[in-house]
Amino acid sequence: MTIHQKLEAVIKEMIDKEVRYREALREFERIYLEMAMKKYKGNKTLVAKALGIHRNTLHSRAKTLKISKK
Repeated sequence: MTIHQKLEAVIKEMIDKEVRYREALREFERIYLEMAMKKYKGNKTLVAKALGIHRNTLHSRAKTLKISKK
């Protein structure tokens, strides 16, 4: 199963459960960043590089989503 197919299945379930759009985006971003932080043991420089975003952007989003180092 491709990533696209897996996401489609999750999105279908979220739509069936009437999860609001903003809530879905926030939850995706939170899980995405938490998993990246875990993979790189909380090293924000490595996480930002792997995700293709600036370290300050990562720090800001992590703060907004209340994500700590893992």
